[in-house]
Amino acid sequence: MWSILKHPVFARFFAAQVVALLGTGLLTVALGLLAYDLAGGRAGVVLGLALTIKMVAYVGLSPVMQAAVEVLPRRAVLVGADMVRAGIALCLPFVSEVWQIYVLIFALQAASATFTPAFQATLPDVLPDEGDYTRALSLSRLAYDIENLASPALAGLLLTVMSYNWLFLSTVAGFCASALLILGAAVPPVGAGAGQRPFGERVTRGIRIYLATPRLRGLLALNFLAATSGAFVLVNTVVLVRGSYGGSETDLAVAMGCFGAGSMATALALPRLLDRVEDRPVMMAAALALVALSLALAAGLTLGMGWGAMLAGWAGIGALWAAILTPSGRLLRRSAHAGDRPAIFAAQFALSHACWLVTYPLAGWAGVTIGLGSALGLLALLGLGAVAVASRVWPRDAEGVITHRHPDLPPDHPHLEAHGQGARHAHEVIIDDTHHRWPTHG
Repeated sequence: MWSILKHPVFARFFAAQVVALLGTGLLTVALGLLAYDLAGGRAGVVLGLALTIKMVAYVGLSPVMQAAVEVLPRRAVLVGADMVRAGIALCLPFVSEVWQIYVLIFALQAASATFTPAFQATLPDVLPDEGDYTRALSLSRLAYDIENLASPALAGLLLTVMSYNWLFLSTVAGFCASALLILGAAVPPVGAGAGQRPFGERVTRGIRIYLATPRLRGLLALNFLAATSGAFVLVNTVVLVRGSYGGSETDLAVAMGCFGAGSMATALALPRLLDRVEDRPVMMAAALALVALSLALAAGLTLGMGWGAMLAGWAGIGALWAAILTPSGRLLRRSAHAGDRPAIFAAQFALSHACWLVTYPLAGWAGVTIGLGSALGLLALLGLGAVAVASRVWPRDAEGVITHRHPDLPPDHPHLEAHGQGARHAHEVIIDDTHHRWPTHG
């Protein structure tokens, strides 16, 4: 897997991702300390609202920003978004009111909602070989997991010699380094036809294509499943460790480390598995296993399972969670030609975060209202419903030929079958849904 770093352009992109992630991780720690200084005991409320603003920005602005920058060169978009993020982070040490945090976080996440989908949509063009791209996705997943482990440790080390305001400057340095790395890379241009449609159509095109594509409708359902278990872990682990088990801050770090270690193990193993097995069987098997594990852990939490069992369960959730999410880039790549990839990746970014926007507050509310075990059981049952939806909208034979509709194609399009020759509706197409690269995708 590591051999993919010999590719010079991807190596720069990966390095840019790593330094930007580290900067973002330091920002998260510093923001929590800033919120406590400004709001004291209400710091949790401030951070909770800041996270909600982050998700709203991701869901609402990603398609809009993608449509707005589609006419611009990719390098300019990526570097510009990094510099905007650096500028906003530079303002955070001077915040003196809580409302200023909200404004700056919204602006910062708007820039991230521009950068991340554009970055993700560029990688398939940087790495046209699917095997290389699969390894890049696994490395990207690994980078996120390492950041989750490394950023708190690095922040703790830095805080021994400096105040938390200097962490914001470290974030600025991370975004600037990311911009410099991308600036020196040979960034592929956007595919032909980008930016030629009206703005309103560009805003909605990615989501329309996404929801018209069987495998992507299945992916959306699996995104929701992943968000149910992920939200419980991220929201309630601190309550579980400190309250139910009476653990320390170190124990909390161990629990989250187990979740991250499971995810990293999957990221390392997936490339070889996906070389032999199609995406759907891997993702659906992981989805069913995640539901079963979540239900078992829900029963265990209700009955009082031991600390070791809880840690093993968290590692299992992390492993299965990554097995569902890591292949998603492969599905997106197959479902759009180069000109539509930015729109498709922006749609994935928005819709997947919409799932988290639902599950984050639900996990918190349920944990307080009905107890942690029952809350995990409720989320697992919702996840089971999502698996059922995914199985229905993304059939087992979807890796072969699927009959579905393309209502936005003209009647004389060469890929349309004539009535009486197999199509049941006007504008219906019989296509190989695994490998098509046409301008519209059902």
